Amino acid sequence: MSPLPISALLLLLLSLSLLPASHSLTCTSQTFTNNKLYSNCLDLPSLSSYLHYTYTPSNSSLSIAFQATPATSSGWISWAINPTSAGMAGSQALLAFKASNGSMTVQTYNISSYSSIVKGNLSFEVADMEAEYSGGVMTIFATVSLPAKLGTTVNQVWQVGSSVTDGFPDKHAFQAANLNSKGTLDLLKGETTSSGSSGGARQKRKNIHGILNVTSAYAIGVAGWGTGLKLGSESKGVQYTAHRTIGIALFCLATVQVFALFLRPKKDHKYRFYWNIYHHIIGYAILVLGILNVFKGLDILLPEKKWRSAYIIVISVLGGIALLLEAITWVVVLRRKSSKSTKPYDGHNNGRDQPLTS
Repeated sequence: MSPLPISALLLLLLSLSLLPASHSLTCTSQTFTNNKLYSNCLDLPSLSSYLHYTYTPSNSSLSIAFQATPATSSGWISWAINPTSAGMAGSQALLAFKASNGSMTVQTYNISSYSSIVKGNLSFEVADMEAEYSGGVMTIFATVSLPAKLGTTVNQVWQVGSSVTDGFPDKHAFQAANLNSKGTLDLLKGETTSSGSSGGARQKRKNIHGILNVTSAYAIGVAGWGTGLKLGSESKGVQYTAHRTIGIALFCLATVQVFALFLRPKKDHKYRFYWNIYHHIIGYAILVLGILNVFKGLDILLPEKKWRSAYIIVISVLGGIALLLEAITWVVVLRRKSSKSTKPYDGHNNGRDQPLTS
């Protein structure tokens, strides 16, 4: 039986890293411990965040429940309306985190500029503020009295952070998801539009590229496996047990590896660490078995020696490139960590006067 092509396997494994984490949760499946109900719900386009709301046009009242997973269990979440622009500066923010006694608290921040994050009253009235924490997810509840001049389409901004120091939220990360956590909200239509930067579009193209590669590579592998089954059925009385067994194992592992993406936990989930271990072990097993089965196939076909030599050279070159890229990746990661730990901050409060949102 023909092995799963090693080129397809390599392409498959490299492409998996480009796929985004999948989330089985959507706003329509969410409930709250206080049993509140809302007229509309939206899956926000970044940071695994969700907005439930009821808008009453007669008095411009907006009742909301904003739900998100903080970067860590000791982090914070924030949702804001910006009356003046689409970015962070000028936004009127609601921010929730765990207080020192372990209870949830909600605070308001009038973010007048990028350099100063000040706790204080908002430019519009807010009532019924409360927050809850359950299953690693934080939720902000509030009722906002919107100024009539804002109309029914508002700029919204949301964000998550990893820590709180002395009751003050520390700065958030500046990854693409954090930078793109903003957009417009049509209160009447129940629609949100992302106003992310071109980086978001670039990430989307990366994801599409990865999905196409995975689909192509897996299809090629399945075709090779199917061809092997056909050849085996036509070879009565001839069976290459080791080659056949490894080929079946490769098909099963590759299938599991692809579909496991749909079960990948979020980054802060307690099982994500174990999922990563499993995912890497399966990936390396596929590579090793794939290479081994190609040699088994060469032993069956008995081609000229130059073909075996060419295969060894190709595998060696690919392995060397993979090791080089791995080393470069670690150097970049370590440098970023080092720069983050030594980078000076502007402003006051030990660098905490940093943008909460972008």
